[in-house]
Amino acid sequence: MLFGLIVACEIAFWVLLGAGLAVRYLLRRQRLGGLLLLAVPLVDLVLLVASIVDLRTGGRADFTHGLAAAYLGFTVAFGHDMVRWADVRFAHRYAGGPPPDRRKRYGRERARDEWRAWGKGMIGWAVACGLLLAGVVAVGDLERTAALLEWAGRLTFAMVVWLVFWPLACTVFPTRAPRDARAPHAQAPHARGSHPDRVPHGTGEPK
Repeated sequence: MLFGLIVACEIAFWVLLGAGLAVRYLLRRQRLGGLLLLAVPLVDLVLLVASIVDLRTGGRADFTHGLAAAYLGFTVAFGHDMVRWADVRFAHRYAGGPPPDRRKRYGRERARDEWRAWGKGMIGWAVACGLLLAGVVAVGDLERTAALLEWAGRLTFAMVVWLVFWPLACTVFPTRAPRDARAPHAQAPHARGSHPDRVPHGTGEPK
């Protein structure tokens, strides 16, 4: 049942997001669209309450309870970014807004982006683990909540893997932009051995 609620919450998240953007940009109802977007976090609140009620009424924590905590934690961390990502694209397509930034990043810029994303992931990890530990304390029975502690271990392992293979890897081994994506000044005339003030051979100054 709880797994079905997680799926329903994910669907409701995107439905509310799409409805809010459509009302804001297609119907030009800024206030109503904003209210629909503000309702998006309520989806997470429904899932949180359902999880607490299930555990408090004698339910045994299982995989889905841990999944719910992880879902809530990372929605808190990345939910705003997802809304902003969709808002920029919707505004560009239907309201004449500026185009989204699709350029690829390399070197230090790519490393900064990876560290920033991992930092937000750590916020999600902290929220999720906080919810998991709160569930353990609320139930007061380690046997019934063993699955929650296992999820805390899974999330910690995932964050360590993320740290090693993305932020650290991009910092120690920075990616390089392909030749055709480098700065335009590399193709400037002086880069090819010529000088803009020189007069071509065989021509004189105008008389």
